Amino acid sequence: MPAEPALTADTGRTPSDSAVPDPADFRKAMAEFATGVTVVTAIDGGEPVGFACQSFASVSLEPPLILFCADKRGRSWPRIRTAGRFTVNVLGEEQRELCERFGSSRGAKFDGLDWKVSEWGTPALPDVLLAVHAVVHDVHEAGDHEVVIGRVLEVERHEVRDGAWRRPMVFFRSRFGVGEPDAPIAPDPWGLRDRWGWG
Repeated sequence: MPAEPALTADTGRTPSDSAVPDPADFRKAMAEFATGVTVVTAIDGGEPVGFACQSFASVSLEPPLILFCADKRGRSWPRIRTAGRFTVNVLGEEQRELCERFGSSRGAKFDGLDWKVSEWGTPALPDVLLAVHAVVHDVHEAGDHEVVIGRVLEVERHEVRDGAWRRPMVFFRSRFGVGEPDAPIAPDPWGLRDRWGWG
């Protein structure tokens, strides 16, 4: 029986000839990966702050940990880090207005919005699919973003409405939803910017 070929990291390629994509190409390539959409919120100095974020995931079950990625250039993330506690609001597919409100760098995001303060002292957005309340556990620098690890305090699920299962908001190829080739491209900045945590 012939021996298995040895596994090696030596591919014969050097860093100088690797095809590293530029930011625009990389953003376009990563648009092939469908994501959910969240809004990360906190209260800093008595004022609510928040930003839309696609890069969100669970990390550990014991202890319960989550992560999100925040752009270093964002205005909301430094204030959320200062606050220490935050809520990740997972949006349902019908909550596009919330997504566009918090995905924009223009305007006061909480003006005219029916939100409440959670038991953990963080903004809870109305009728979201899931609310994950957490504290900042650790932060790791990663290029032009920071990877934020949160220790979960509580989760609130709202996946059923009027007896029917709700569907999550999905962002794919710069559009909301999957299987909707004629859906409008998300407005700037959602359609054109890196939306992995700009706040």
